[in-house]
Amino acid sequence: MNKLDLYLLRQFWIILGISVLGFVSIFVIVDLIENLDRFMDNKVPSPIVIQYYLYTLPWFVSIGLPMSMLLSTVFSLGSMVKRNEWTAMKASGISLYRASFPLLLSGIIMSGGSFILDNKLVAIGNEKRFEIDRDYVKRKSRHKLKNTLKNIFLQKNTSIHISLSKYYIKKSTGHDLTIVDLGHSNIRKRIDAKKIEWNPVTSSWVLTGYSIREFNEHGVETRVTLGKSDTLITLGFLPEEIQQQARKPDELDYFKLTERIKKLKENGVDTLRWEVTRYLKISFAFTNLIVVLFGIPLVVLKEKNSLSFGAGASVFVIFGYYAFIKFGQSLGFNGIVEPLLSAWLGNILFLSGGMILMWRAKT
Repeated sequence: MNKLDLYLLRQFWIILGISVLGFVSIFVIVDLIENLDRFMDNKVPSPIVIQYYLYTLPWFVSIGLPMSMLLSTVFSLGSMVKRNEWTAMKASGISLYRASFPLLLSGIIMSGGSFILDNKLVAIGNEKRFEIDRDYVKRKSRHKLKNTLKNIFLQKNTSIHISLSKYYIKKSTGHDLTIVDLGHSNIRKRIDAKKIEWNPVTSSWVLTGYSIREFNEHGVETRVTLGKSDTLITLGFLPEEIQQQARKPDELDYFKLTERIKKLKENGVDTLRWEVTRYLKISFAFTNLIVVLFGIPLVVLKEKNSLSFGAGASVFVIFGYYAFIKFGQSLGFNGIVEPLLSAWLGNILFLSGGMILMWRAKT
C-alpha cells in the first residue's frame, strides 16, 4: 500500500467518522422528539430513557453506516477531482480500478464489521430496548398498541417449548398452538390445538380442535386424546407471558435465529418470516461494500460537477437501495419469492448496476 492509498484512506475514514456521528445524532434527536410524549405519559425515569438510547445506538450506527460509506466515497474522491488530483493520477497511468482498491478494501472490512455489529451489539441492544419499551414505554400509552403477534415462540424451561402462529392481545386468543415437552433426550408430551382462548373466570385456557399425545422413554406414542369440542385446560403460561416473552426476530442474532428456526420447524411452525430476517442479516452487511462500488463511478463519470452530482445522486441511490431491500423483504414475507432471493434482491440489482457504472467510468 503506497502513499496515495494512505492519502485516500485518511480522507475516507475522517469523512466516514464525521458522517456516522452526524447520522447517529440526527437519528437520536428525531427519535427522542417522536417518543418524548410517550416517555412523559408513562413517567419513564430519566436513567431508563438514557439506557433506552444507549441500547439503541448500535442499531442507529448499523442503519447509518451504509449512508455514511456512500457519502465518504463521494466526498473523498470528489475532493480529489476538484483539486485536479484525479487528473494527475490518470496522467501518471493509475487506472480507476487501482485507485479504487483502498476504498473497496474499506468496504469489505466495514461489511465484516457491520455483520459483527449487527449480530452482537445490535441484537443485544434490540432485545434490551424492546424490554424497556414493553415494561415502561407502552404501559398506559396513548398510542395504539399492536394487537396481533405472529410466529410466537416461548420456552418455559429447558424442555418445554410453546409456539403460536398468531395471538390477538385484546381478545386473549391464539391460533395453531403447539406445546412440546422434549424431556432430556426424547419427546414426552405434545399438545396441539387450532385455537386457544383465555378464560379469566377459571384462569385457564379453552382449547378448540385439540390433540394430546403422550410418549414413553423411547419416544414411542402411548396415548392419544383427540377433542373437537371445547375443553378447559391449564397450559402452564398466562396471556401476560405471551406479550412479555414473545421475542421478535430482530432481537436475535444470526446464530440464535438459526437455532430458533430449527426448533420452530421441528414443531411444525411456519418459519418464512424468520428465514427472510436471517438472510437479511448477511445481505445487509454487504450494503457497505456495494454502496462504495456504486459511489466511485458517480464521482468520476462527471468530473466537472463531481461533488454536486455525486452528492445528489447519493441521496437517490441510498433511498432506492433501502426501498429495494424493503420490497424484497415484503416479497419474502408473503411467500412470493424464496427467502434467500428476497433478502439478496436489492444487493443483486445494485451490485450489477455498480459494476456496469464502473465499466462505463473506466471506458
